[in-house]
Amino acid sequence: MIARDNRFLIILSAPSGGGKSTILNEVLREQAGIDYSVSYTTRSPRGIEQDGVHYHFVSESEFLSRRERGDFLESALVFGKWYGTSISYIKSRLALGNHVIMDIDVQGAALVSSTDIPYVKIFIIPPSMEVLRQRLVLRQTDSENEIEKRLRIARDEILRITEYAYLVINDDLATAVEDVLAIIRAEENKSIRYKNPISGFLETGEHYDE
Repeated sequence: MIARDNRFLIILSAPSGGGKSTILNEVLREQAGIDYSVSYTTRSPRGIEQDGVHYHFVSESEFLSRRERGDFLESALVFGKWYGTSISYIKSRLALGNHVIMDIDVQGAALVSSTDIPYVKIFIIPPSMEVLRQRLVLRQTDSENEIEKRLRIARDEILRITEYAYLVINDDLATAVEDVLAIIRAEENKSIRYKNPISGFLETGEHYDE
């Protein structure tokens, strides 16, 4: 019997406005066996965001207290607000045989890379900086100065694409979602995910006469 352990953390990173949250939600809708890691943050909710659904919204003092206790797999200060990922939640879901998917920035993704949790890192970008600018403008949540700041940071983030195993161009949403799902399927079938595949195959009871 050939057995495999294909549980891993799926990390999606993108510049602000790159569409990673939309892609993540579509992946969760289309494929079972994937749990979403709800991050902690000290920023305020935006629009229809709900506590415990989109983020765990906490005070800075509570966040830093959790951070000091080692509650976070990774944490980063982004645009003056803290973001962090619960290590206990991720380990509990992986232990149940599920993947865990999360959307974090390049700082957080780099910290996850230094842990012993299995992961795959996917970077998502629009087809151009101009498209990214248009998307930031259309979502109508930031001032012009804030948009320019996000674009400057986006340029720095894009320079770190080579730290990721995969790159997905988010031009058409359906295609981008299918690309991410294809990456997950490919990762599940990597030979390193299988436990002793050679002996598992040879010991299945098949015998042939010479």
